[in-house]
Amino acid sequence: MMTNLFSVFDPMSSIMSLPLNWASTFLGLLFMPALFWMMPSRWSLLWFKVLDTLHKEFKILLAGSPVGSTIIFVTLFSLIVFNNSLGLLPYIFTSTSHLVMTLSLSMPLWVAFMLYGWINHTQHMFAHLVPQGTPGPLMPFMVLIETISNVIRPGTLAVRLAANMIAGHLLLTLLGSTGPSLSLSLVTLLLFSQILLLMLEAAVAVIQSYVFAVLSTLYASEVN
Repeated sequence: MMTNLFSVFDPMSSIMSLPLNWASTFLGLLFMPALFWMMPSRWSLLWFKVLDTLHKEFKILLAGSPVGSTIIFVTLFSLIVFNNSLGLLPYIFTSTSHLVMTLSLSMPLWVAFMLYGWINHTQHMFAHLVPQGTPGPLMPFMVLIETISNVIRPGTLAVRLAANMIAGHLLLTLLGSTGPSLSLSLVTLLLFSQILLLMLEAAVAVIQSYVFAVLSTLYASEVN
């Protein structure tokens, strides 16, 4: 029974103290091994095409980085899009709607970028704090502003992904909960609107995964 609106995001389902909700995070792995031994289907060929396109795009953004740097961002995109898509299915917990999940993805990456940049490219990192052409009196303020914008990056990445996932699910839940009190004609209209919203959420699941991966790639490219 739903005690409040946000109880649909409550990760409390368990059997013998084993949290079942977070286990859904790894359901995407079940779809991957078959691609290595089965004859490639059209879906797997399409997925490989998407990953290859992302690899080429990230390679352009990470120009000058070591070979293989794009793998982590392509993997990050795959993980997020799997979890976002699985969350659209009934009775499957959406792990990417929780900040504990999204911060666990963004924070280690950001910390690694900062450590790598400040240790190996210290002068370059200092130069980023003061944009070229900044007047002398404004330099302390620009350093403060750039520092704050840099520090909040992992938070904005995490909140953007979680908020978009929560907003769509809440809207679907709110509309669906009004169904029993509506007439037949309004239920038909509600069903049609729910289908449209579900299609929108499917697009948002892919777009937000792409945005998260691209922004992470851009942040990585700034430390080189």
